[in-house]
Amino acid sequence: MGTIATPLMNSAVRRPMAGTLAIYLKEAKYEFLKLLRIPMYTASVLLFPLMFYILFGLAFGKQQIDGVRQSAYLLATYGTFGVMGASLFGTGAAMAAERGLGWIQVKRASPMPPFAYFTAKIAVSIGFSAIVVLLLTLLGFLFGGVHMSPLAVIKLIGTLVAGCIPFCALGLVIGYFAGPNSAPATINLIYLPMSFCSGLWIPYLFLPKFVQQIAQAMPSYHLSQLALGVVGAGRHESSLWHWGVMLAFTLLCLAAARIGFRRDEGKLYG
Repeated sequence: MGTIATPLMNSAVRRPMAGTLAIYLKEAKYEFLKLLRIPMYTASVLLFPLMFYILFGLAFGKQQIDGVRQSAYLLATYGTFGVMGASLFGTGAAMAAERGLGWIQVKRASPMPPFAYFTAKIAVSIGFSAIVVLLLTLLGFLFGGVHMSPLAVIKLIGTLVAGCIPFCALGLVIGYFAGPNSAPATINLIYLPMSFCSGLWIPYLFLPKFVQQIAQAMPSYHLSQLALGVVGAGRHESSLWHWGVMLAFTLLCLAAARIGFRRDEGKLYG
């Protein structure tokens, strides 16, 4: 098996750039349709952030947190919460399930570009993140009394959607190191405590001091602070610092995911 597969792995399939792009787009399209047809994914990723925002952001929207309306403040924090869920479940849980079914091995044996699979996962997570943020923003403007300039709205949406990349990278790590049955539980064990410690449910100012210190190492904290800065709240720390921490976290997770990729490759071809 190893002597046959190694030459196949090393032989590159040459195709026009347009053909390669079409493969990437088609892979992303069917990945999106697949997740859209899974009720548990769409319900948890789309409905949970909207439900929490309706209960706490709209029902008590006239109150103020950190000098801004609660509906605007929670738009930033629940937007971060929604982006995390879309990214972690869209990459981590989906990859772990497909590894268990042997689908990744089938993809490797095909002439499909090797990165098309991972690119599709990340692209679809970005797409669902954008949908979550857009729906939250629409609720805030229509029913929460949120008032922001068009430029600020674009900046908020762009910040939150771009901020899903570190969580996609973390999802790749979970997808390679967690089993198909344990991946959802593993994600929740990371996702929920990280959300609490980063001040997404309880404002950062009200968290205990030791939790505030833990939050500094979490990408969710840094993304939420960037989003809060757009709505006029937060700690007004350096944006470069926040982006730098998230970039470092992303690179660390990608390095760990590469180890998982090599480990699986060794099992298959070694």
